Amino acid sequence: MDTPDMFASEEPRELLFGASSAVLHSAVLEPDKAHEAFENLLAHTPWEQRDVVVFGRSVAQPRLVAWVASPPIAYRYAGMTLEAHAFTPLLLELKKRVEVIAGAQFNSVLLNLYRTGADSNGWHADDEFEFGIDPIIASLSLGATRRFDLRNRETKETIKTNLASGDLVVMSGECQREWIHQVPKQLKVLEPRINLTFRMVQKPIAGE
Repeated sequence: MDTPDMFASEEPRELLFGASSAVLHSAVLEPDKAHEAFENLLAHTPWEQRDVVVFGRSVAQPRLVAWVASPPIAYRYAGMTLEAHAFTPLLLELKKRVEVIAGAQFNSVLLNLYRTGADSNGWHADDEFEFGIDPIIASLSLGATRRFDLRNRETKETIKTNLASGDLVVMSGECQREWIHQVPKQLKVLEPRINLTFRMVQKPIAGE
């Protein structure tokens, strides 16, 4: 007899085709396990709110963040540096599941806490030097359902989808070169959401 575990799965849905790939894997975690992981991360992650440089101005990020990596390499973006924390058993378990689905290995994860729908993440690409050319980025959602948008850099075509707790989006190919993405404000959303973006640091951080 099979033993139930924390994982589930549904048929994947392609959000982007061709050279740029973005695939939505719905409900990769059972609902109760997704909730358990969410509560654990909410309570035990060393969250911090940092200032970032936007158009030459220092502003507070509209969300909380934490950076986890092994080896413990710092992460620099938008004029700030995040020191690495160690992987917990839960994060290692989630990483293993995500690696199976994505067909890739990861050694780091950026965690974002959107406290309410007033928190957001503006248009950007995960194209930093240390992730190499055409990285695979696997983004796991826990908690409140939030919208996720993709926009083509050249044509401005925009694809909008809702990500529920336990959903996983895997971006690969030329996605970070050809497209940008965002989590927009949704003021009617009152519950928190945690997003984990798993990555592979392939090159030393500039200045390390």
